[in-house]
Amino acid sequence: MKETLTIALPKGRLLRPAVRLFGRCGMTHRGLKTNTRRLIFEDHGRSWRFVIVRDRDVPTYVEYGAADMGVVGKDVLLEEERDVYEPLDLKFGRCRLILAQPDATGRGRRSLSSKIRVATKYPNITERHFSEKGLAVEIIKLYGSIELAPWAGLAEQIVDLVASGRTLREHQLSSVETIAESTARLIVNRASLKLKYQRVTEVIRRLRETIEARP
Repeated sequence: MKETLTIALPKGRLLRPAVRLFGRCGMTHRGLKTNTRRLIFEDHGRSWRFVIVRDRDVPTYVEYGAADMGVVGKDVLLEEERDVYEPLDLKFGRCRLILAQPDATGRGRRSLSSKIRVATKYPNITERHFSEKGLAVEIIKLYGSIELAPWAGLAEQIVDLVASGRTLREHQLSSVETIAESTARLIVNRASLKLKYQRVTEVIRRLRETIEARP
């Protein structure tokens, strides 16, 4: 019997394309759907299982060995800075992590802080970005609705993940600069890479060939 490989997949926007990609590699489960509440899916031969977790938790599951490998956005890897092996860009879920502020068509409320305030779900990336520029800012961590912060007087700028930029435009915000590009990545637990080398490298090979075969 083959050793079981546990693969962590992220809830949200990356789940559907991740399921499709593994399905094209012959690793699927008919119960594995993006709208299910079930969180663990195992094949009948017990050679692999998928676990569905929050995107921010995927690197933690992989680093600590609860999962042998996982799929997660590069933005999360940059923010979490976990000790994992990153062998493959999966080429989907393309987004940009941007610094934005109210554009010329609108005026956000000015905060009362002496420092520029920046609201974000990515405090570590934001802190590194401004530190590298030698700029002192006050970082406010939020968990959602980041684009509201300038209009509520909470912050003058935001750092957020965007795909089309539609949400920015709807809230009269303009991109100041791109901090990082993000796509989905395959990550691997370093111990699993050694202990389950053949199985792990076989999955990486199949994924790479499937991605390269796309029209």
